Amino acid sequence: MLAEPSSTPLNPFPISTATSTEVYTPAPTLSPTKAFTPTATPYPEEILNIDPTGNEIPMRLVSDGEFMMGSEQYDDEKPIYQVYLDAFYMDKYEITNALYKACVDAGDCTVPKSTDKYNNSSYANHPVVYVDWYQAKTYCEWRGADLPTEAQWEKAARGTDARTYPWGEGIDCNKANYTRSCVGDTAEVGSYESGKSPYGIYDMAGNVWEWTDDWYAAYPGNTIANDYYGTSYKALRGGAWYYVEDYSRSANRDRVT
Repeated sequence: MLAEPSSTPLNPFPISTATSTEVYTPAPTLSPTKAFTPTATPYPEEILNIDPTGNEIPMRLVSDGEFMMGSEQYDDEKPIYQVYLDAFYMDKYEITNALYKACVDAGDCTVPKSTDKYNNSSYANHPVVYVDWYQAKTYCEWRGADLPTEAQWEKAARGTDARTYPWGEGIDCNKANYTRSCVGDTAEVGSYESGKSPYGIYDMAGNVWEWTDDWYAAYPGNTIANDYYGTSYKALRGGAWYYVEDYSRSANRDRVT
């Protein structure tokens, strides 16, 4: 997903990526964002970002303002605290194999670590997987954007009312591709109309993990020890098709090198 912020850098479009094995290792996506200059004119709810090869990619506006980030469910999600963000745009859909391939063919991106789905035309509209954080970052920058911060990602996923999932409360296979019993594989992007976030963004719960720009670190005010905090792991969001519902919560965090 991609975005354009006002004064701070924006970050959202997902490119799905995975590290080693698709079943046991998170498969994050990338979510580029883009900064924009505030004006007195209201921002349109949706814009088209055009990549260097001419592909038109819809982005949704995430309005400026405060929201409550985090939860009390797990130590790394504590404490719940208030965050202010400038407005930004985020990709409406996860980055597909076809869109990522355009960057590879242009000579700016490198092929995913595994190409089984990448080279399979029946997966052209599925999220790209097996791209690491650096590949995701490169793709976003190729589009003049960036990966989202964790705060940007979480606000885009849950809005301002502290809902558990992008659509509200409760989860089932009609809203997200979040457990092996739903689809048993990745799904085409935008398949879950009833699973959109408050800003009209698809697949922010389940399907594939999504990369953020941030290191996996403690939230302000969190003094609970965690050996994984620091500059070794990047933060992942959103869960994946082979993970149970708890991982699809908008506040859930995971990590990978």
